[in-house]
Amino acid sequence: MNRVLRRFHGLPLRSRLALLVATAVALAVAAAAVTCWFVVRNALLDSLDDALSSNRPKAEDVIQRIDIDAVGGQARCLREVPGRDNPDLFKQTIQVVAKNGTNCAILGRQTVDVDAADIAVAERRKAETYHNATASNGERYRVYTYPLEDPQLPLAVSVARPLSEMDDTLDNLALILVVVAGIGVLGAGAAGLWVARTGLRPVDRLTDAVEHVARTEDLNLRIPVEGDDEIARLSESFNSMTASLASSRDLQQQLIADAGHELRTPLTSLRTNIELLARSEETGRAIPPDDRKALLASVTAQMTELAVLIGDLQELSRPDAGPGAGDGGGKIQVVALHDLTRTALDRARLRGPELKITAELAPWYVRAEPPALERAIVNILDNAVKFSPPRGTVEVTLDRGRLTVRDHGPGIPADELPHVFDRFWRSPSARALPGSGLGLSIVARTVRQAGGEVTLEAAEGGGTVATMRLPGAATPPPETPLAGTGATY
Repeated sequence: MNRVLRRFHGLPLRSRLALLVATAVALAVAAAAVTCWFVVRNALLDSLDDALSSNRPKAEDVIQRIDIDAVGGQARCLREVPGRDNPDLFKQTIQVVAKNGTNCAILGRQTVDVDAADIAVAERRKAETYHNATASNGERYRVYTYPLEDPQLPLAVSVARPLSEMDDTLDNLALILVVVAGIGVLGAGAAGLWVARTGLRPVDRLTDAVEHVARTEDLNLRIPVEGDDEIARLSESFNSMTASLASSRDLQQQLIADAGHELRTPLTSLRTNIELLARSEETGRAIPPDDRKALLASVTAQMTELAVLIGDLQELSRPDAGPGAGDGGGKIQVVALHDLTRTALDRARLRGPELKITAELAPWYVRAEPPALERAIVNILDNAVKFSPPRGTVEVTLDRGRLTVRDHGPGIPADELPHVFDRFWRSPSARALPGSGLGLSIVARTVRQAGGEVTLEAAEGGGTVATMRLPGAATPPPETPLAGTGATY
């Protein structure tokens, strides 16, 4: 059985479907044929029994024309009916049965074996009986036995007809059913193969599409979707998958192109400055001290910019995990958001010492990666410091998980707001300022991984408001170590 199953599972799907359809139809046809045969058999048997019982008056007429003796409990036929050996005269065999099981035929070529039911009728224990019996020549008969109406003779009369009358019809019917069943099975096999080919045609198209993508890496291929069945859903899923892969590849290529463009500017400037310093050393012509100092400062600034850009690219290259899940860059911990904000504010004040930065921070605890979340807050504050006017004010508020950073700078035009979180996107007014255009993209990614959301919008009276919302609680969970403290609550 296991070997058969292994061979079945080793067949192609099309062959398995055709075989299953053919087997199902074959079983249905076989069940219908067997049922039909038994129904017809029972109908023929009932018809034969009716014919036997309907011939009872004819048998009575024959019995009245002969002498019957039951001396000693034995049945004896004293005078025969003319033509008893001519079966064409009467199509049945008629015999008399005594209580002791003896019998004598009064019509027909042979006698029929006496059954216990026949004796019971002769003894008046049964009114009548139908059964099958074997004649003296070995032929099978259908027998109808009823009691003789003469009360002085305890005898029964059996009227029998050959079962061949019914068996011939059943044999012909069985042959017809076998032929019809065979034709049905062959037709079912052909139909199953056609159904398999038709049903698997979309799967063939899907297979061809997958092989084409694997061979050519063409992710723009789409499969036509027909209907709303499982195959259509599979086609839609394949189209969605290829569209997502194409989008991901496009984003990857765009990231590489943008990164190359952003790296080219500091590298070009750095190479130019280093070449000037190297030429001065080779030619022996000293660069004026002020110019040399400016060149070295430019080299340092460009190296710093490269380091920041490379760090941002590494941050963006990490797998994008779902809300609340770590992605390998750090461990998810319970973080005091107000403490991280204070640390980020200290760094922001160092970068903009002439600015006034106010803060109102209510306690709030979230689950996140502490370094990534701190960097996101720093990036938001850096933008506020960068675009604030000299001696301006930056207002920071943390209330029930809602962190807002408001500056009083030039603001962001409404048509540019949808692009502020795109990678490498920088507004025309900010392209002259230092930065890579990755800061807000990193912010959006980090906040999304922590299960929150971040928005930028124009503030009333000018400037920009950055809003970060993170799920959490005003108190930490009990017995929970806080990031960066080692204390538990």
